[in-house]
Amino acid sequence: MSATSPIIHPTAVVDPSAELGPGVTVGPYAIVEGAVMIGEGCSIGPHAIIGCYTRMGARNVIHGHAAVGVEPQDLSFKGEPTWLVMGDENRVREFATLNRGTLKGDGSTKIGNRNLFMSCSHVAHDCTIGDGVILANNVLLAGHVVVHDRAILNGAAGVQQFATIGRCSYVGGLTRIVHDVPPFMVVEGHPSKVRKVNTVGLQRNGFGAAAIESLRLAHRKLFRSLRPKSEVIDEIQSHAEVTPEVHELCEFLRRMERGRNGRSLES
Repeated sequence: MSATSPIIHPTAVVDPSAELGPGVTVGPYAIVEGAVMIGEGCSIGPHAIIGCYTRMGARNVIHGHAAVGVEPQDLSFKGEPTWLVMGDENRVREFATLNRGTLKGDGSTKIGNRNLFMSCSHVAHDCTIGDGVILANNVLLAGHVVVHDRAILNGAAGVQQFATIGRCSYVGGLTRIVHDVPPFMVVEGHPSKVRKVNTVGLQRNGFGAAAIESLRLAHRKLFRSLRPKSEVIDEIQSHAEVTPEVHELCEFLRRMERGRNGRSLES
């Protein structure tokens, strides 16, 4: 056996049809089902389950008792060959569950790169997760949810199906999300509300002072005014100096306005 050959614990169960890349390790009592592809340098922890039709990129770490690519919790699912597709360098902690897609979606759940799924978090069928996302302990995503890059959802937040979580947003712990979360904003409470600009998160992600200040000004106009939101958006976007971040925020809000109950995916 070469130094880069997969290392499989004697108690692990790996289907003969599974494809394991160089340097993959599979821990005690782990299960890797059929039609699975696991990329170079991945680590599958003890008692973890990698369900059939899972495609995983490189250097992902799946901790003990996690379940990745297992059947969706959807009554319409009848065992069809649907997928979970994961990128590189994700970390899936203990007892987290990531379900594969259904035919009601496009047949796949999509996970990007360098995401952290903390213990007992759940990603349901047909979700799409971007890059650099953090789901804290016990965060629950219902089916068909989209989470854009570098969003953070704190402990026990729950997200309704077809909701969209905007880029670099911050969802407070125990928050119930029934509508889209605008990018760059902090959303907290029950019912959830936009509270302020995610200043700390933006600074950590390299946004400059001018971009952050432009979002603060837009926040005051959009969320502190009693005027119709569409009217305020038109006014903001009519200015030639509108920043890319404010433009992105305004376009996101336009899509929300067109969606069912503030969910643009149901427009």
